[in-house]
Amino acid sequence: MSLDALHRTAYTEDHEAFRSTVRQFVAKEIEPNSNTWDEEGLVPKAIWPKAGEIGLLCPTVPEEYGGLGLDFGYNAIINEEFSYGTDVATGFSLQTDIVANYLIEYGSEEQKAHWLPKMVSGEIVTAIAMTEPGTGSDLQGMRTTAKQDGNHYVINGAKTYITNGQNADLILVCVKTDPDAQPAYKGVSIVLVEADRDGFKRGRNLDKIGLDAADTSELFFEDVRVPITNCLGEEGMGFIYLMTELPQERLSIAIGAQAAAQRTFDQTVEFVRERKAFGKPILDFQNTRFVLADLKTKLQVGWAHIDWALARHLKRELTPEEASSAKLWHTELQGEMVDKCLQLHGGAGFMNEYPIAKQFRGARVTRIFGGTSEIMKELIGRKL
Repeated sequence: MSLDALHRTAYTEDHEAFRSTVRQFVAKEIEPNSNTWDEEGLVPKAIWPKAGEIGLLCPTVPEEYGGLGLDFGYNAIINEEFSYGTDVATGFSLQTDIVANYLIEYGSEEQKAHWLPKMVSGEIVTAIAMTEPGTGSDLQGMRTTAKQDGNHYVINGAKTYITNGQNADLILVCVKTDPDAQPAYKGVSIVLVEADRDGFKRGRNLDKIGLDAADTSELFFEDVRVPITNCLGEEGMGFIYLMTELPQERLSIAIGAQAAAQRTFDQTVEFVRERKAFGKPILDFQNTRFVLADLKTKLQVGWAHIDWALARHLKRELTPEEASSAKLWHTELQGEMVDKCLQLHGGAGFMNEYPIAKQFRGARVTRIFGGTSEIMKELIGRKL
């Protein structure tokens, strides 16, 4: 099984040459460790420098900051190959597709020079902390504060459901620097917090129904002091930055969901070819063929849409509504895929020893993180 049989239009020969490097890394370094890491609930930090060494972390970072200076198409290939080649959630895409762009676009020269080379090499792991115990999609309602005290901010509050939370060395923390600002979004800023700061504590590595190896955590800030120079970009512009960067995050999620759906489909076709009932392969039953024919058609449509959205994004033309549509459609397809393919597995699909069970559990969150399907519909509907 591989993605080579697909007729893609978004990539160049250089992109496709890079794909083989990613695929080999996943097959050698990630997939063989998947069960161990799932049991431990953590991807070891030692794997990050290995990925960095061959250019799999933050390839869009400019060369002057230690990166390769490539386009987002290389990020997309990393997403596709990791999502198709393994069920392990490494957390690489958060650093590569999301955090890196915040620093590239809004970081000071000092911030970029200090942090980006370490992100590219895998020397450090990063996270971004938006969600709070009482605040999810409504980011304007966050309660974590950063109050100025001389030339420092003093940060107090709590975050939850934070990807890379246990491993992170640097966290981009969304805070209220002006809790009284009207409208509320004008009081939101993003502040860089190093994990070794006094008053910063990690909470539990949260127990999830899927993506077992992903360290998803609670983070606590109790009078954490950081220099004002740790503010990312301008104070009070954090919400604008978040809204500006969300389209790439949502496209990234869509790409991963599409590739994961393809993985589930291909594995299911293999299963129903081998599995027999009433003396013949399950694939020989009309219902099986009809279900898979429908899913195959949707996958074909999905890849065409991914290539269209990716081409627009590479030209900086993808709109927030289009990115929301991509995230909505492809994550919903992934949900449909794992549900129908599990059904074709019969009782085996309910057993954790079969990949479909892990895929069924892991797929559920893609319709929640990065903006729920309901929020996506709301954003799309506003532009009708």
